[in-house]
Parts: sequence; C-alpha cells; structure tokens
Amino acid sequence: MTLYFVAGEASGDTHGASLMTALREHDPNLLFLGRGGPRMRELATGSFVDWSESSSVLGLWEVLKQYGYFRQQFHATIQQIAAQSPDALVLIDYPGFNLRLARALRSRLPRLKIVYYISPQVWAWNRRRIPHMAKWLDLMLCIFPFEENLYKQSGLRAVFVGHPLIEELRSKRSDVARDPQLIGFFPGSRPREVARLLPLMLEVAKELLGTRSGLRFEVAAASHQLARTISNMLSQSGAWADAVCVTVGEATSLMQRASAGVIASGTATLEAACLRLPFVLVYKVSWLTYVAARLVINVKHLGMPNVLANKEVVPEFVQHRATTGAVRTALEQILDDCQTRSVMLAEFDRLVQQLGEAGSSGKAAAAILSLLNAQPRSH
Repeated sequence: MTLYFVAGEASGDTHGASLMTALREHDPNLLFLGRGGPRMRELATGSFVDWSESSSVLGLWEVLKQYGYFRQQFHATIQQIAAQSPDALVLIDYPGFNLRLARALRSRLPRLKIVYYISPQVWAWNRRRIPHMAKWLDLMLCIFPFEENLYKQSGLRAVFVGHPLIEELRSKRSDVARDPQLIGFFPGSRPREVARLLPLMLEVAKELLGTRSGLRFEVAAASHQLARTISNMLSQSGAWADAVCVTVGEATSLMQRASAGVIASGTATLEAACLRLPFVLVYKVSWLTYVAARLVINVKHLGMPNVLANKEVVPEFVQHRATTGAVRTALEQILDDCQTRSVMLAEFDRLVQQLGEAGSSGKAAAAILSLLNAQPRSH
C-alpha cells in the first residue's frame, strides 16, 4: 500500500516522521510519498519533496506575499497525488493548505481515503467548518480529548490518540537540577517570529541584569541558520549581551535546566508545561494578521495550557500588551514568588494528565491501517 503525506512545518515533520516509523513497524512494505521536511524525507520510499524551508510561514500578510508560490505548490501536489494514485492521503496539521487540499481532492478523487493527523484547531476559529470537514475527510486523529466528540457529532470518524509530545519527551527527560540563575528564551522556529519576539526578550534580559547581575540567559535556536541570525542580533547589543548564549537543538534540555522561561506561543508552551518549566507567553504578528485573527478566533486565550484549562495558567502578553515592562514584571514574579511557581506547576500537572499516555504515533498508525483495511469509500 502507498501513503502520500503532506506536512508543512517543523513540528509536522517531527510528528510525520514518528507516524511513518510506527506505520512501518506494523507493515514494513508500506510505501511513503509526499512532501514535508528532512526527517520525513529520510523515511520516504518514493518521490518526496522537502519544502520545509519555504512552507513554514506565519500570518496572513506573509502568506499573501508568497501566494504565487503556494498556489503553484497546491496544484503540483494535486497533480502528483492524481498521478501516483496512493491508497490514502495523510495530512499533518498545516490547516491553511491541507484543508483546501482535502476539499479539492474529495471532488476530484472521491474514492481516495483522506486522513487528518493533528486536528486543526477549528474549535477556536471556525466550528462551522466541521460539517464540511466531515464531507472531505475519512478519519480525524485528535490529540486533545475534547476534540473527538466535536467531530463525531458531525458524522466524521474521529479517534483520540493522545498528544505526540508525551511520546517525544519520554526519551528526553533528565534528572538535571534547575539552575536558579538561568532564564530560557524560546522565540519560535520561524524567522519572522524570531525577528518580532527576540528583541523583546533581549530587552527583558537587559532590564533584569540591571538589578540581578548574576542572571544568565540562553536562547534556544530552532536551526543553525536562526542561531546565526540571533548571534548577529546579540553582537549589536552591547557588553551586557555576554550574559546571553545561543544553543541549537537544546530546547528540551533548556526547559529542564532553566528556572523560568519566556516562550513564543505554539507547541513549545505545551512542551514547557510537560517539563514543568514556569514561563511567560509572548506573541506578536503583523497588525493585518492580528486584526484578522481577532475577527474569527472565539477562545479567550492563545496559549494551549490556558486554552485547555479555560483560564490563565501562564501570563499571556500578545501584540500591544507584549511590552518589556509587563513581561519583566511577570517573569520576576515567577522567580521570586514560590506560591506563583507552585500554583503554575500544579496546573501543569493537571493539564498533562489530559494529554493521554505515550504511544500516540502507534495509536494513530493503527487507526490509519484499520481505515485502509475497511470497505472502500462509497462516493
């Protein structure tokens, strides 16, 4: 059997590679095609495009600027799938591209089985899309427990498989003691995220060093390219920047060594909660993207720990609220107030219990193979 995968971001590449590995453990003869990142490409057994350098963009304005590229890639993907006739299409996160792809292929290839792994968070921005998704998709693999019933109510086959983070972090946990003088900065994995958020983080570091000279700061860079960008920014920041270092591929380690963190909204917030790192959440996008998002998002919070708890477990500073003074004050409270830390950590422990046990990739693989072995789609 042949499966065609589509993932568009670094996290999707990680989840996709884990899913491919689990599928191959069930059936070594499976063929993998598609597009994603370098980890998935290593596991592919046929034509596979690594488009990760170009596909990972953030915000409405950034997407509009690359509209021509994405339009070309969209049609190229449809043509590849039509030509290669896979037994199933596996879409991994990346809803802006993948939901449109599912809709287009459902009308063009009605008997193709279409699976979505890492449910798009339509419950936050447009629940009215769910009945449409039920027409486009054959199986939704959910990573949050409350998602399963949302889809089943619309007639879409859905399975809660647990969050892949639990599985990914299991082998990365360590017993290292936290350094009370170390603060971790996690500015995101996209260049524009780093460009918008790192200057804020560095200003926070500069102000903290004015009253706490013993502090040290470590920036977790998502790639060597971003590490060079960050190092260039630091080289222009003055002598105080000697207290800041940059590491690559050490985010999980840093989350276990630091005493507190400042983290860009995204998967890293859940990772920090799982690893019990108290933190402050920050986020900035272009104003066009921000205004557009405010018009459609119907949840109170941005960070997933806060969304899952339905309250502010960690302080959120988004857009105009993301000021140096506000972030510094919240960070100081985490550093100085034992009660603030203990309450936050207790909430983290409760949240982690909701995410399921390790083995999400194996459960997702089993659900996909069960679908493939079922009767053909009757369209």
